[in-house]
Amino acid sequence: MGSARQLDRSGRRLAFDDTFDGEALDERNWIPAYLPQWSTPDRTRARYELRDGTLRLRIDTDQPPWCPELDGDLRVSSIQTATFSGPLGSPVGTHPFHPAARVRTPQPERRLYTPQGGLIEVRMRALDDPRVMVALWMIGIGDAPERSGEICVAEIFGRNVRDGRARVGMGIHPFGDPALTDDFEEVELELDVRDWHTWSADWRSDRVDWFVDDRHVRTVEQSPRYPLQLMLGIYELPADGAGARLKSNDPKVFEIDFVRGS
Repeated sequence: MGSARQLDRSGRRLAFDDTFDGEALDERNWIPAYLPQWSTPDRTRARYELRDGTLRLRIDTDQPPWCPELDGDLRVSSIQTATFSGPLGSPVGTHPFHPAARVRTPQPERRLYTPQGGLIEVRMRALDDPRVMVALWMIGIGDAPERSGEICVAEIFGRNVRDGRARVGMGIHPFGDPALTDDFEEVELELDVRDWHTWSADWRSDRVDWFVDDRHVRTVEQSPRYPLQLMLGIYELPADGAGARLKSNDPKVFEIDFVRGS
């Protein structure tokens, strides 16, 4: 999968660079909540800590599901670089994930970092917990229905992780954007995603190229034509019918070294 082509960073200038070196999350860069308009602050607020230059997003034992009425027992700790919603009760807002979603906590329009093209990168390590998924994805603000497409930089389900290899989701979802078509793939990679790796999406006007540790792995010949916000998070999926937790012990911790945009 992919080619021998290497990522070329020459001529690029950093526009966003968070190395998580401080004692607290830099809220000039991040909003510490997951799609806060669709639920309530006690359910959408991210749980995290910064330690030794690493962001550690957590799901704790006492953490409630983020939106149980519409998304079951899914628990999330996620941070994002923008917010937008309509008024209370409105169906308008970033990523209306369910047809019945209505604004419960109205949000101001805040755009901390919303690139329209460029190289987006994250250095992180994933988990092999079968009920956990970690991801960096980008989504349209949704201030118009068609400005809602997604670029997924990397999406890693623990159930897809094996010793020395993993399937990693990369691609584009159109959602309400009629100019895009769904082009998403779980790419088989020979590497241990539980170790540190750099995941990059080079977003051009007519395509997106994906790289892992600077090696090209995928290209999609289309791209959104409007600003996108970043979404970085850990998700715990609901238990299966038997309720088996398997290796799912709390807290679940997703470690991130840096996020950059250029």
